[in-house]
Amino acid sequence: MSGIVLSSSVRQNLLSLQSTADLLATTQSRLSTGKSVNSALDNPTNFFTAQSLDNRASDINNLLDGIANGVQVLQAANTGLTSLQKLIDSAKSIANQALQTTVGYSTKSNVSTTIAGATAADLRGTTSFASATASSNVLYNGTAGGTTAANGTTTLGATIGTFTGTAGTAGDGTTALTGAITLIATNGTTATGLLGNAQPADGDTLTVNGKTITFRSGSAPASTAVASGSGVSGNLVTDGNGNTTVYLGTAGTPAATVSDLLTAVDLASGVKTASITAGAATLATSFNQTASSVGAGAVTLKSSTGADLSVTGKADLLKALGLTSSSGAGNASLNVNRTTTAGSLGATIADGSTLNVDGHVITFKNAPIPGSTGAPSVASGFGASGNVLTDGAGNSTVYLQGGTINDVLKAIDLATGVQTATVNANGTATLATATGQTNSSINASGQLKISTGVNADLSITGTGNALNVFGLAGNTGNATAFSAARTSGIGGIAGKTLTFSSFNGGTAVNVTFGDGTNGTVKTLDQLNTKLTANNLAATIDANGLLTITASNDYASSTLGSTTAGGAIGGTLTSALTFSTASTPVQDGVAQTARANLVAQYNNILNQIDTTSQDSSFNGVNLLNGDQLKLVFDETGKSSLNITGVTYNSKGLGLAALTVGVDFIDNAAANRVLTNLNAASSTLRSEASSLGSNLSVVQIRQDFNKNLINVLQTGSSNLTLADTNVEAANSQALSTRQSIAVSALSLANTSQQSVLQLLR
Repeated sequence: MSGIVLSSSVRQNLLSLQSTADLLATTQSRLSTGKSVNSALDNPTNFFTAQSLDNRASDINNLLDGIANGVQVLQAANTGLTSLQKLIDSAKSIANQALQTTVGYSTKSNVSTTIAGATAADLRGTTSFASATASSNVLYNGTAGGTTAANGTTTLGATIGTFTGTAGTAGDGTTALTGAITLIATNGTTATGLLGNAQPADGDTLTVNGKTITFRSGSAPASTAVASGSGVSGNLVTDGNGNTTVYLGTAGTPAATVSDLLTAVDLASGVKTASITAGAATLATSFNQTASSVGAGAVTLKSSTGADLSVTGKADLLKALGLTSSSGAGNASLNVNRTTTAGSLGATIADGSTLNVDGHVITFKNAPIPGSTGAPSVASGFGASGNVLTDGAGNSTVYLQGGTINDVLKAIDLATGVQTATVNANGTATLATATGQTNSSINASGQLKISTGVNADLSITGTGNALNVFGLAGNTGNATAFSAARTSGIGGIAGKTLTFSSFNGGTAVNVTFGDGTNGTVKTLDQLNTKLTANNLAATIDANGLLTITASNDYASSTLGSTTAGGAIGGTLTSALTFSTASTPVQDGVAQTARANLVAQYNNILNQIDTTSQDSSFNGVNLLNGDQLKLVFDETGKSSLNITGVTYNSKGLGLAALTVGVDFIDNAAANRVLTNLNAASSTLRSEASSLGSNLSVVQIRQDFNKNLINVLQTGSSNLTLADTNVEAANSQALSTRQSIAVSALSLANTSQQSVLQLLR
């Protein structure tokens, strides 16, 4: 080839083509590989730097699988912790169920003593009560002016009221009215009977002091035919309580007379009484009373000393008797009022009024005392004393026709217990003043001085006008009750001290009984406040039996024992005798239930053991003592060591329970709960630690992924070609190559001319 001679221009063009071909080959290589540096020859620095970056990215990428496995190991451990926490919660439920189950002992250990008179409100024992004196308003007698004080002999009844009507006549209009005039007339005859329109008919009535007089035609029944409790006397049948039936007879044979009617009025007003025996009534005018009568043709009505007289009936009948000027078939009324005197109270008491004294009833009755002259006999079970009839149990009746202020005070004392009554077989009552008591009285100023007695605080209510009459309705006279308190003293164990040494780790008790101030104890609640801190509780029954008992938490412990403590002492033990501490008595049913709970609890512990063993991933179990090491960089310098824990039941501080030892009382259940709470706290702490480690691992996992991307991007930046540039280069080189070929062709033109000459 060296013998070939090329012109300078040809050779230059040929070199240019060769250079362009080389550049075009390089550009096409870059376009095909996408890299501008494909070998160390291209750019040694970039090539080896990129290779180093790619190698590191590859090494870090190889670590990601290990990190991912580590994440799953942590997730498995966390899942195990969650399950263990649920099992612990189930165990807590079992322990709480033991607390809610009936106490495992039918009788807990206790000591007791009886404090006479002690109550939950005052443990100090029998309170000494003294009778206080309560004062009424001033009572005045009936002396004119109303300022003279009453005294003990002032009577409850007043002077008999009298009403004399106008002279009346028989039905003929000329015959003077007499007691023998019949209430109805013989046919065709009026001289012996009342005027026709005045004659009562069958079923007509009169009302006298709230009692009823009924008129009936026909003859009075025989004593054997009257209703039980009633009695017949002539033309009258009475029930003994003032209600009477008057038998009129017939028009052919009149029966009842004006005298019969006046007798019926007197029975209703209390002027007369009826003693009933076997259907027969024996009538009598009450002691110190005056019967109504007819004289000189005029009717005279008399009230009793114990009540005013009120009569309501047919106007024509009352007019015929000269008692009213009203006429007609309608009713008319008249009143006959008593008058008060120096011997009677200035205010009269209404018949039927009552006083309720400390739950006992005092009734005021317009009648003579049973057993007195003309009065019925005393009923069985009752006894009379003065003008008071008592049942011996504090309930009394004061009879107004003879009763006095002293009789009222006597009845009040019987109700309060200041006086007692013994009912005798002969119908009398023997009264005695209770020991240490003073009978109620009336002072010179006319005030009732009422002894409250010691049985109860005084409480008096009333019906009718009783409270007002006896000055018990307050200053305004409108009060509905009168009350007064007894005086009371200190209970029997005041100042005594009771001690208990520490019982099952509680606070030793030092209790001094007193009025509840300055640290002393008076009530049961205050005592229990002291005892609670020492795991003890107190109760007291209606008989004053004070019992100190172990609390439910320590139902299996014995008071005063060596193991439990709680020895009793103090000055109270010298004043009172406490029983020997009893041993607790097991409740078979309750203990069986608690034994079943022990079995359920132990089964939970087995599940805790198996759950901790199964919480592994790829052979690594962080809950069974394994360790996990995670490497985060290619040099091994960046790593994380996670030390596992052993969280089976033993590792959590939980031990299997024993029947008959655990859950036998609330304290045992509480001890188990304490251990479960500690285990729960341990699990929560480990869960927090695992969560923190998992967070770190996940952060490093994300970091490595991002770092790989950074390294690979950096490597690419060093070696990748710019395809746009290379494409432009390729186009430019192709154009250059075409031009170079054309130039080479021109350079060869001169030689072709020489060739033409040679031809």
